[in-house]
Amino acid sequence: MNDKELSKYLSLVLRHQPEKLNVELDDEGFTSLSDLIAKMQAKPRWAGLHERDVRRVVRESDKQRYEIVDDRIRARYGHSVHQAVSYDPIEPPEILYHGTSPDAAVLIAVEGLRPMNRQYVHLSTEVHQAMLVGRRHHPRPTLLSVRAREAHAAGVVFHLPEPRLYISGPIPADYIDHSEG
Repeated sequence: MNDKELSKYLSLVLRHQPEKLNVELDDEGFTSLSDLIAKMQAKPRWAGLHERDVRRVVRESDKQRYEIVDDRIRARYGHSVHQAVSYDPIEPPEILYHGTSPDAAVLIAVEGLRPMNRQYVHLSTEVHQAMLVGRRHHPRPTLLSVRAREAHAAGVVFHLPEPRLYISGPIPADYIDHSEG
């Protein structure tokens, strides 16, 4: 079994389609690790899956997409399911970054950053990471610099689900600067 495939499947089930395995997510996006593994093992593709495999993917993922607390697992961010995954509010750094397509950047200049089909706006602490994300949408993305500390002072709530990724609610256009990628 391939760790990348396992990570993608966990992402599908924990972030977007828990019904694919008839998995119940609680109010914070957690589900029972042992139940998840048992339901996955019932599928021929995952029959040889062990808890140690899931724990390894969670521990060694460079993006830190998942977390395990006791016998519960959840995706840390990127959800399109209705359960609101919650984190403690935190004061963000002065500047955070978001990569996007030039067309979306035009709309963002007017409407600000919105979660769209996710629960939160995703922001990076690193220009490079933001540009990688932006290239998923366009070969020459636009880099947005978010004056996060100012937005926070104005009432935008930020969270830190993993060291290089901040998430927030909508960010008004007044706190966003644009540059070409």
